[in-house]
Amino acid sequence: MRKIYLEDTPLREAQEQLKKRISFLPKIETIPTARALGRVTAEPVYAKVSMPNYHASAMDGIAVKAEKTYAAHEQNPVRLKHGMDYVEVDTGDPIPAPFDAVIMIEYVHQVDEQTVEILEPVAPWQHIRPIGEDVVVGEVIVPAHHKLRPVDLGALLAGGNLQVPVYRKPKVIIIPTGSELIPPSEHVAEGEIIEFNGTVFAAYLEEWGAEPVLHSIVKDDYATIREALRAAVQEADIVLLNAGSSAGREDYTVHVVEELGEVLTHGVATRPGKPVVVGIVEGKPVIGLPGYPVSAYLNLEWFARSLVQHYYGVMEQERQRIHATMGRRVVSVMGAEDFIRMTIGYIDGKYIANPLTRAAGVTMSMVRADGLLRIPPGDLGYEQGELAELELYRPLEQIHRTIVATGSQDLTMDVLDALLRRSGPDRFLVSSHVGSMGGIMAIQKGEAHIAGVHLFDEESGTYNLPFVEKYLRGKDIVLLQLVYRQQGWMVKKGNPLGIFTVVDLIRPDVTYINRQRGAGTRLLLDHLLKQEGIDREQIYGYSREAVSHLSVAAAVSGGTADVGLGIYSAAKAMGLDFLPVAEERYDLLMSGSFYRSKEGAQLLECIRSQNFVHEVERLGGYNCRDTGSIIYMSPPF
Repeated sequence: MRKIYLEDTPLREAQEQLKKRISFLPKIETIPTARALGRVTAEPVYAKVSMPNYHASAMDGIAVKAEKTYAAHEQNPVRLKHGMDYVEVDTGDPIPAPFDAVIMIEYVHQVDEQTVEILEPVAPWQHIRPIGEDVVVGEVIVPAHHKLRPVDLGALLAGGNLQVPVYRKPKVIIIPTGSELIPPSEHVAEGEIIEFNGTVFAAYLEEWGAEPVLHSIVKDDYATIREALRAAVQEADIVLLNAGSSAGREDYTVHVVEELGEVLTHGVATRPGKPVVVGIVEGKPVIGLPGYPVSAYLNLEWFARSLVQHYYGVMEQERQRIHATMGRRVVSVMGAEDFIRMTIGYIDGKYIANPLTRAAGVTMSMVRADGLLRIPPGDLGYEQGELAELELYRPLEQIHRTIVATGSQDLTMDVLDALLRRSGPDRFLVSSHVGSMGGIMAIQKGEAHIAGVHLFDEESGTYNLPFVEKYLRGKDIVLLQLVYRQQGWMVKKGNPLGIFTVVDLIRPDVTYINRQRGAGTRLLLDHLLKQEGIDREQIYGYSREAVSHLSVAAAVSGGTADVGLGIYSAAKAMGLDFLPVAEERYDLLMSGSFYRSKEGAQLLECIRSQNFVHEVERLGGYNCRDTGSIIYMSPPF
């Protein structure tokens, strides 16, 4: 019986095992120094000329014999004659014999055309760059296995090296597999998936110094995949197969590698990223990457990046690490090494980290991630408030300049982000969608700068303020009016099922999609149900939750739901019909410290600008009649 999975191999063990079995013999090529940025030197490079190759003036002034200046003093000026005692020099000029020092022009008093006067002495070789001060003939400018930086190129050229010997880039052939895959297109039929992993792999590999070659899509056919791999190992240094690395009916990677060569590892003890195939075919490393993007990208870094560094013989550069407070509990499972994408904010003097979705197929979790939390196999995770070490994906300076927004999702947040970046490229706004109540709790715990809220209070018939007074009493906070927006039923074009009121949701032919617990839109639906005396259990799909208005609209557009409650701009974006139900007030809740900060002032300036009003009202379904007004501000402390 064919073996499907090897035992789960610890990640580091799998990496080391592969490195021990692979011996690269990279070829050397000589290229122009001016085009060698980022390349890795194949041997030490020595200076062919000294820099400077003559004694050069380091200042504009006059070249003198130092001994002629020793008596100079404010009370005893020394006069020097042109040609005999001094000559004029500019920065970089050769120093003619017998002169051995330079006096800066600022300290020279011109008496007449042939005479100058000085008040201070100079020492021998003062303000002179001696031969070889920068580079000396025969000196090593850069060692072997060195990745060339811009400054290195300058030093090489200064040392007379117009060309430099470097390792040829390792060629990595990427073979995407899957009968459902199509090349990138704006038109995607049901059952088709755009092949984008290959482009991501190629971009990463190019960044790491490899030469990626993206193969055409190979269908899920054993013989075709085998022949593609057989051909690839003839010309590549490394081969990547994506996907088919698991143990499904059409997952052929492990069997193809086993037939043509040797499987070293099939499955590593990580989450995500477990179903990776690591093997050798004709002496070439072959990595079978999972199809799910997050799993694939992590394994690409763990194995392909590691191989590229191994090829060049250079040390892998580790990312910057920080310690951050967990904003939410993060649970792990014993026996697997957990890798969790995190958002990180710098709030009131400390770093706060929150987990993004842990699903292996959610590409946007990698786009939005600020860092990575690594939980060892023997740990169970972190409790809220505990400190944990994170590996950064973004520069720390960018995290410091990021406004962390949470709460209810709204497209106006994207408008604010765009306006902030337009006003200053050092400003960023990142949003997470946890619902209005989640936003209030985040402000309460100091986990966000601002939160979008639109909670309807049945008792008072008003929005937000009753909840702020209940949950944030005694807190330093500000509630700011952002926009009024239309909430309504989102249905397919033409409203084929004739859905007009909340009563239609209990029909047996209607499937609903709801928002998550704590979302203001869900509270609005519950209010409408209560008014009509409808039990939520009567609605098919009430318990199905989406985290944003766009997710609801996408479900209706895709046919997995017939109706959802949401904002007009989301319906418009997905090409749906929209039946208004209520106008609601969408506010921004923020901490008092953020409101009083420079960043808070910049955000408020954007909110109160005509550009914001114009961009928001252009989306449709919004009204900015009170935008920027203060609804509530806690008393001064």
